[in-house]
Amino acid sequence: MDNQASPKGSIDKKELNNTDDPSIAKKPPKPPKVEEKPFNEFINNHFIPGLKKAIQDKGIQVTEIKLLDGDRPVVGGNCWMVFCELTEQRRFWLCFDTDKITSEKTILLAESNTKPSILESFLIDEKKTTLALLISRVLQRLNGQKWIGAN
Repeated sequence: MDNQASPKGSIDKKELNNTDDPSIAKKPPKPPKVEEKPFNEFINNHFIPGLKKAIQDKGIQVTEIKLLDGDRPVVGGNCWMVFCELTEQRRFWLCFDTDKITSEKTILLAESNTKPSILESFLIDEKKTTLALLISRVLQRLNGQKWIGAN
C-alpha cells in the first residue's frame, strides 16, 4: 500500500513543495528597514535630508549639512560626524563613534562662529535607534539651545 499513487483529487506533498513551477507566486523579500541600511547610505540618503527638512520646517535655514569622517572637535579621536551649520553661524556636530547608527553618540554645539563649547552624550538611554528618533532628539536639543522654536 505504501507505493500506491495518491487517490484522484488529492494533492501529493511533492506537488506542494514544487518550487520549480513558475505558476506558484513567490513572495518578494521584504526590503530592509531604513535603519538596517549601510551607515553611509542611511546618513546621506535618509538622516541628512530628513533632518534638513525638519529644521527648515521650523523656519531655520540650513547653510551646510554633510557627513564627515575625521577628528572629533574638542576631545579628539576619529569618528563619523554629521556637521551642520545654521543661520547666524550656529553649528553642531552629531558624532558617531563607529559607522553604526547604534554606536555611542555625542553632540557638540558652537554659537556664532566660535569653537564648540558644549559637548554632551547623545541618546545614551535609548534601546533602539530609529530615523525618527534621531531627528526628533536633534530638534529637541537645538530647541533646548533656543536655536529653533519660539522660546
